[in-house]
Amino acid sequence: MAQRNRGNRPIRAGFQLTYPNAAGIDIGSAAHYVAVPPGRDDEPVREFSSVTAELQRLADWLRACGVDTVAMESTGVYWIPLYELLDARGFTVLLVNARHVKHVPGRKSDVLDCQWLQQLLSFGLLRGAFRPQDQRCALRALTRQRAMLLRSQGRSVQHLQKALTQMNIQLANVISDVVGETGQKILRAIVAGERDGQALAALRSGRIRASGEEIAKSLQGTWRHEHLFALKQALAAFDFTATQIAECDVEIEQQLVTLQLCDDTPPPGKKRSRARNAPKFDLRTQLFQLCGVDLTRIDGIDVTTALTVLSEVGPDLSAFPTVKHFTSWLGLCPGTKITGGKVLSGKTQRNAKRAAQALRLAAAALRSSQSALGAYFRRLCSRMDKPKAVTAAAHKLARLIYTLLTKGEQYTDQGQNYYEQRYRERVIRQLTKRAEQFGLALVPSDANQAPTSPLVPASVGVS
Repeated sequence: MAQRNRGNRPIRAGFQLTYPNAAGIDIGSAAHYVAVPPGRDDEPVREFSSVTAELQRLADWLRACGVDTVAMESTGVYWIPLYELLDARGFTVLLVNARHVKHVPGRKSDVLDCQWLQQLLSFGLLRGAFRPQDQRCALRALTRQRAMLLRSQGRSVQHLQKALTQMNIQLANVISDVVGETGQKILRAIVAGERDGQALAALRSGRIRASGEEIAKSLQGTWRHEHLFALKQALAAFDFTATQIAECDVEIEQQLVTLQLCDDTPPPGKKRSRARNAPKFDLRTQLFQLCGVDLTRIDGIDVTTALTVLSEVGPDLSAFPTVKHFTSWLGLCPGTKITGGKVLSGKTQRNAKRAAQALRLAAAALRSSQSALGAYFRRLCSRMDKPKAVTAAAHKLARLIYTLLTKGEQYTDQGQNYYEQRYRERVIRQLTKRAEQFGLALVPSDANQAPTSPLVPASVGVS
């Protein structure tokens, strides 16, 4: 259906048209409003339904109006069908952040929004969001689906623990993982009808530190029917989600095989135990064949973190000209807020990018790492808040990943001692330079005798 045009805004002096054949689309759940340059059609603003036939008609109308570049807001997931259709038809589509295109207060409507987008794009004032190629998008969608299933499985574990607590079954206090090998055996026996604590305790694995007597005491509860029913359903939901995760892993493995760039195997690295939620197949080798470098050699980054990062950005980082562009897109670099020559804030921008979240988790894992990155993270924690230190370490991890993917180099850890020695030398150079500014000089202390004064006048000299 057509929408009546409410007048064309005059082009402001001082702006130069960058995209003369630009169109703006206001995305909605049921309808999309589209604006083309004035003079291209008798009705430069039209409304189209969100059904597929109307989307095809929308693309035909844009082609008839001579449009080659389109801007739309990233509204929920409503933009995806239209974006994919226009991209397949050969249009250049810019997906923009709604925060970057705010209109003047009091002038909010669907028609004005699409006209505003068209005008901003015409003057080159919009930047499109990063979106991987179609094949990379498939891997990204599968990885996000797997992460969603893991969160769903985590909620099932919470329901399990709630049902146990309501029956005063203190199993979580004697074993570390209620859905581990021992925990699942005991839970399935309870659902099957076993109530004897000694019989349930006999199912424990030899790796459990708690004794059979302690486990038997923790399994003495009320056994109310309604709580047993909740436990049964939570366990069934846990098993169902586990089956879905296994199916998702098969799809991810097949997608990685189609995207692999080489048949080489990664060089030997550190032996790490496989995480419980990691895929069952050889994900490290598949990721190496995808990008040509082994990201898991970086301390703190495991196979699931590497999969998340590569599925979100892909192995080709040509969309980011420099490492600063890459870290800025991730939201891990310091922000810029300067007025009057004074820096008001350097706080990083808030975003929900999954790659940045994965790198923050990897950075937090460096706390106990006996590596150069681990020593770097602990030094950061000693002089700033923990969240800031995590962000700074995640920023360093992002820079390392960018270097490895763009240059094809392999990462080599220099070790904690090497980092501490380099840091000590750097501090000594800074102190020496600072002392010279005050006309002083540093004197090395004698290991066998305490120094009377660490600083002496520069005229004395250093032997």
